[in-house]
Amino acid sequence: MSRPRAAIVVTGSELVRGDRTDRNGPFYAREALALGLVPERITIVGDDPADLESALRAAAEADLILVSGGLGPTHDDRTVELVARVLGAPLEVDRALETHIDGVSRSIAERLGRPYADFAAGVTKQATIPAGAEVIGIAGTAPGLVVPGDACVFVVLPGPPGELQRLWPAALASERVQAVLARTTPPARRVLRFFGASESAVARALAEAGGDGNGVEATICARDFEIHVDLVVEPGADARADVLVAGLREPLERYLFSEDERSVAELVLELCRSRGLRIGTAESCTGGLVAARLTDVPGASDVFAGGVVAYADDVKRDELGVPAAVIAEHGAVSAEVAAAMAVGARTRLGVDVGLATTGIAGPGGGTEAKPVGLVHLHVSAPGLERRTEFSFPGDRDGIRTRTTVAALHLARRVLTRSRHEVA
Repeated sequence: MSRPRAAIVVTGSELVRGDRTDRNGPFYAREALALGLVPERITIVGDDPADLESALRAAAEADLILVSGGLGPTHDDRTVELVARVLGAPLEVDRALETHIDGVSRSIAERLGRPYADFAAGVTKQATIPAGAEVIGIAGTAPGLVVPGDACVFVVLPGPPGELQRLWPAALASERVQAVLARTTPPARRVLRFFGASESAVARALAEAGGDGNGVEATICARDFEIHVDLVVEPGADARADVLVAGLREPLERYLFSEDERSVAELVLELCRSRGLRIGTAESCTGGLVAARLTDVPGASDVFAGGVVAYADDVKRDELGVPAAVIAEHGAVSAEVAAAMAVGARTRLGVDVGLATTGIAGPGGGTEAKPVGLVHLHVSAPGLERRTEFSFPGDRDGIRTRTTVAALHLARRVLTRSRHEVA
């Protein structure tokens, strides 16, 4: 029997225009795959009723349809009425839901100091749902719904990613969703993350190990200057997955840094924690992005002390103690200044490990001697100094992102006392 299929419909004209980036589609797809469903499509559609209805009708051919957005109180929030139309279900006011939304709306109005009349018109609208729909909760004033059809089930959740993810466990707990999931077995998943290896080298190693198939689906993805290999393993194909993992690990071992989905930032923090070290950053071209990656990890505060964004030369001098003579002789983008910044971070922040970045992110500012994309990284740690230089291609965002990731990997290698040179 084939696995149930999932179709994803993400609504919002702001997504179609490119004003915002969709986060709900990828979330839904990852969750569907982990649950054993086949995520067959992600459709992003604007608020035009005809376009949205067409997208919902096409999606209704799947077993589970995951929808986000269009549940608000305004005239262009039409998702619920169009789901009802696609399923041929009448709309009705859920009085208990109406009372709940009314209470939340009054609380919001009072908190914002606005008249309740500003919210009243949307209360009944948001409480009007397809007959037979299950209300699984509300986020803000928008309800999450599970709506059954003859051969499919719709899960309809609010568009803000935080609200959608908060209601997602309740959707999974629904008996109607559980009935779909009962028809499949979640696959196992193996993840290998490499830094410093080329995508072609990883693809070659996979091919030489026999390639995917026979119950294992392999995906190779270049992401943030790393190469991620995801293996989706069907029940009974564990031995085949073991062969592929071994075939990837052996020739690429020096580049392999994670097999458990931990990010490089998590690994850096855990290495500091296990060694009783505190870390701080001194950033120029990355503008705080390294610190942001570290503080994205919950619990980082026990080992990450803070960072200094030293963009201007006088800040490098005054806040990090970089000698003016070093800047004058070598330039702000140099190995010498990066080293002084890292040492300055250790001294000024009172940490054990200082991580520094300086470079030319572009699009202007480059010279023949120091072109756009040139970056210098330095880690200063107890008894060990390590530096490296890169010339990254790409636009400003790409250069800054690659510099951030490369800096964290340099710190990881220093903290593990790797015998390998930085790739």
